[in-house]
Amino acid sequence: MKISMHTMAVDSFVPMLKSLSAILDKGEACAKTTKLDLVNARLAPDMFTLAQQVQLACDHARDGVARLTGRNPAPVDNLRKSFDDLRERIANAVEYLELSEVAAFDGAEDRDCSIPLPNNTVIYMNGLQFLRAWALPHFYFHVMTAYDILRQKKVVIGKQDYLSQVRGFIAPRE
Repeated sequence: MKISMHTMAVDSFVPMLKSLSAILDKGEACAKTTKLDLVNARLAPDMFTLAQQVQLACDHARDGVARLTGRNPAPVDNLRKSFDDLRERIANAVEYLELSEVAAFDGAEDRDCSIPLPNNTVIYMNGLQFLRAWALPHFYFHVMTAYDILRQKKVVIGKQDYLSQVRGFIAPRE
């Protein structure tokens, strides 16, 4: 069986974004009882806030799929200030990803997904390199950092929340 770029991208991004949304539900419940401003919490002074981590996770998923399919994603505002705003951002990203057509990924492995950098430099990557070395690692970094911020602030979440999509693979032994 040959694995597709659509499967590797969309089927990686979507379940994790759904888990992130569920984790935000628990974060919001904690924030209501503790009166902590979790949306603006961060792990360290030089790191992004929870809101920014969620935004970047969504952006890497959307931008990754757009690049792999040869499109530019529509710009999305970064004015998310509440848990509802963040969950809406996730829902919009999931919808965008789920609407991406499998056929649009034809040739994605070899598509130029180079990333321009300042000072007239470029990270040269084809689609497979881009997904494996850029889009997925950045996406998981921001999802995990959002999780870590909530854990640091005493939100009761665990690995089962982060990897909630694995529940679909659990069954009695045959």
